[in-house]
Amino acid sequence: MDITIGVQNLPREITLESDQTSDEVAAAVAAALAGKAALELVDSKGRRVIVPTATLGYVEIGAETRPRVGFGTI
Repeated sequence: MDITIGVQNLPREITLESDQTSDEVAAAVAAALAGKAALELVDSKGRRVIVPTATLGYVEIGAETRPRVGFGTI
């Protein structure tokens, strides 16, 4: 799934692809906003992304990617 994080005072967004479900990401964001000092997510390659909650602008959680079945048009 694709996750986009907007950070205050930065012109670029942080984008990552994660193997976590949308519910897991939403729970991590809610926990970070409820009292943690930082939002921590792991991307599909195992890298950690840590963003201080004081600088979070928004978090966009994309649809879960599912493998396609069948043949596409050529």
